Amino acid sequence: MSWESIAATKRQALKDSIPAEWVIPAGIFPPKDQLDVTTFPRESGFFTERELEITSTSAIVILSHLSSGSWTSEEVTKAFCKTAASAQQLTNCLSEIFFEKAITQAQELDIYFQETGKTKGPFHGLPVSLKDNFNLIGYDSTIGFTSLVNKPATYNSTVVDLLIETGAVLYCKTNVPTAMMISESVNNLFGRTVNPQNRNLTTGGSSGGESALIAFGGSRLGVGSDIGGSLRMPAACTGIFTIRASAGRFPNFRSRACLEGQESVVGVSGPIAKTLEEILLWSSTILSLEPWTRDPKCLPIPWRSVETNKSLKIGVLWDDGFVTPTPPVARALTETVEKLKTAGHEIVNWPATEHLEMLYILGRLFLADGGKSVRDLLEPTGEPFRPEMKAYEEAKEISVHDLWQIHARRNAVTKIYLDRFNELGIDAILCPTTPYSSVENGKFAYAGYTCVYNLLDLPAITFPCGVSTDKNIDTPYSDHKALSDMDANIQKDYSAEAVHGMSVNLQLIGRRLEEEKLFAMTDQILKAVAL
Repeated sequence: MSWESIAATKRQALKDSIPAEWVIPAGIFPPKDQLDVTTFPRESGFFTERELEITSTSAIVILSHLSSGSWTSEEVTKAFCKTAASAQQLTNCLSEIFFEKAITQAQELDIYFQETGKTKGPFHGLPVSLKDNFNLIGYDSTIGFTSLVNKPATYNSTVVDLLIETGAVLYCKTNVPTAMMISESVNNLFGRTVNPQNRNLTTGGSSGGESALIAFGGSRLGVGSDIGGSLRMPAACTGIFTIRASAGRFPNFRSRACLEGQESVVGVSGPIAKTLEEILLWSSTILSLEPWTRDPKCLPIPWRSVETNKSLKIGVLWDDGFVTPTPPVARALTETVEKLKTAGHEIVNWPATEHLEMLYILGRLFLADGGKSVRDLLEPTGEPFRPEMKAYEEAKEISVHDLWQIHARRNAVTKIYLDRFNELGIDAILCPTTPYSSVENGKFAYAGYTCVYNLLDLPAITFPCGVSTDKNIDTPYSDHKALSDMDANIQKDYSAEAVHGMSVNLQLIGRRLEEEKLFAMTDQILKAVAL
């Protein structure tokens, strides 16, 4: 069977797995030129007031309703499944659907609660969505390859086992780009996931299915992964929250990766949600389960209580020396800095002295196998390389000796960065998450603001800073002196009209393995920008 036939059959099976009663009727289906479909649940009449109440409620409040018995897991699960079904039809964000299984699990949890008066665990009855790469027994983890279709997982990822033990209800998996190594969620198998806030814009990658589902309202709490910005870029494109934790902090064992065995830059798992409180809930809850007893790569560091200074000293990276942030992102950073100063925080400049070298190192590390890992998953079905993966198609394998020399350079840069942190005495670095608020589909060209912190293994939280793009203010730069050819192309492609009204995210970087402090500092910044 050709790769095209495999893809068509898989897409049809996914479509058929949506219950007939949750297929959007033709009479209310939004037209293609309706760009913002986040309004569909409330304005279409397709959802009941109860369903809308459930899906617009934070995970923390949902859990309180479930633990008090005022809401049942079955009604909560059905509400999110139905909304996820609509999200799929309008944004193409899902890769696997198992609503029936989820509803059965929810019913069993309700019976347990009725019989015992107790919850099954801290996430009792809460629907949680999963990025495609997390293995769940009986379901594919294709990561966008046709060769992995109809090869269901025979074991669960460690984080999946932990979620099930907490009483979480798993109900769907979400779309990713081919190999999870493209900055937009597009592949030859399922096609492109689009942004529910503006379907002409990207939802980012590689956790773009998750960000689209959450931004639409089809999930309150999802789990994704990040090896170069794969959680942070999608969160930034949709104006929501996530954390890229230091490697070893959260469990990521037994999850599928295209670059299997590549440990020069370590991929991590993490939560993605609409609020800081929800990603904090996931983080502290997962660590309360002592995941290091299941995941040999997980560090035995429980969640800790921390205190931060009332006045923070923050280094600001205005640009990375290679690509200038587009006008709305630059404005958001400037306005946030001014609010931080007003709130009493100290601001210093953070020069981008190592960033170009880090970008070079990253490129060498990700392509060290000459693209063989990707090619080996494309060849069984004759699937072609996507144009976004041209670098992998043309890459040349390097020797082990050469790889070791690159590791040595990486380690040296990491030490330089640490020394600069100490010399300036800063608490954190504030910078863009991406050069974009979002960008038109097919035009996301640069991940340099996120991937460098994967190389350094520093924790990073991306958050909406309260600024939205405004086509009347955020006009293209005049007489812009490009930092690089890439910068020139990104500024040339920038359209204030296209991204008008989109939220802007910034990124806060902390010290390695100090995730708790990073959460506390992000909370301080959010309070400052709300003044």
